[in-house]
Amino acid sequence: MTEISWNDFEAVELRVGTIIEAEDFPEARRPAYKLKIDFGEPIGIKKSSAQITKLYKREELVGRQIVAVTNFPPKQIGPIRSEVLVTGFIGEEGAVTLAVPDKPVPNGSRLA
Repeated sequence: MTEISWNDFEAVELRVGTIIEAEDFPEARRPAYKLKIDFGEPIGIKKSSAQITKLYKREELVGRQIVAVTNFPPKQIGPIRSEVLVTGFIGEEGAVTLAVPDKPVPNGSRLA
């Protein structure tokens, strides 16, 4: 494991957002959803692709808060330009469990 400095950690913007839209992403190489996530002001609504189909149905994602890295540069994933990286934990058989706050917090709140 590589150690990082406190400054390295502070440079990563891990923020809470609420999923406002989830769609199938049939063009993805691995099963994924296209997400629109509201991070509040001043960040606003961002798009992302997330490989979370093994444990989550599209319809149960809307309204759910997640934690995402919001200061990565955008990345083109097929036809979608992913603007944030949704975080999660890889479990058995590659299933991703979302990293989420255990109580509601304001959109845009930064991990401390």
